Amino acid sequence: MFLERIGELSRIVEQCACTATLGSIDHEQALQMACSALLQTREMGGIVYVIGNGGSAGIASHFYADLMKVLEIPSSTLFDSNLTTCISNDYGYEVVFSAPLKILLREEDLLIAISSSGKSRNILNAVEVAQEKGARVITLSGFLQDNPLRKKGMLNFFLDVEEYSLVEMGHLFILRVFIDYLQKRQFSGQQAITACVK
Repeated sequence: MFLERIGELSRIVEQCACTATLGSIDHEQALQMACSALLQTREMGGIVYVIGNGGSAGIASHFYADLMKVLEIPSSTLFDSNLTTCISNDYGYEVVFSAPLKILLREEDLLIAISSSGKSRNILNAVEVAQEKGARVITLSGFLQDNPLRKKGMLNFFLDVEEYSLVEMGHLFILRVFIDYLQKRQFSGQQAITACVK
């Protein structure tokens, strides 16, 4: 059972579908684009906002901590108990991310939106705000190939499986690869990625 699950996760991540504005791209191109977006956000004085619900919220928090501690990239998850309960109680959970982003988000910022199903309304609303403000968006989703989040980003990672545990572990792995890749480049002294992703 244990090795079978490892094999399943490996297969799902290997088959991750990566798409950009102009269509499908391979994994290495997607990695380069994602890491470039992260570095450009830091260079432009922007903030990386990472959002998700439930297990995806835990993934967002983990990635946020890595961005801040390992890469020193200013980041936020928007997770504050007072703010979250205030907005949810007064306006509804569907705007729990989009409401503060309407105030905070700037063009130089980056939004990373995580949703296993790709259908969470509060995530989709946040992405719409980012698009309105001209900020860049990276999405991570799963379940159905036609989920609405999958086509919303400048860069999208989709895992073709309808099982929360595998999608969540796959998303966590993908985001950790971003951290590892950039950390190795920093320590090796290589020139930072400068590919244009906008």
